[in-house]
Amino acid sequence: MALFASADAPLRARRVCEATDLEIAPNSVNNTRLKLKRLIERGTSVETEQGLFAQPRP
Repeated sequence: MALFASADAPLRARRVCEATDLEIAPNSVNNTRLKLKRLIERGTSVETEQGLFAQPRP
């Protein structure tokens, strides 16, 4: 979540992979996207536009 807090704009799954030093491969990006979608379901993240993820603002 610190990654989202320090970002000045919503992030794509690929950028999250880069920031967390994960391999930039289609499988890794898709797995990260699925994890971000689960965070949306839990209310700890939001999808501002399709494919753009951010931390909810109070």
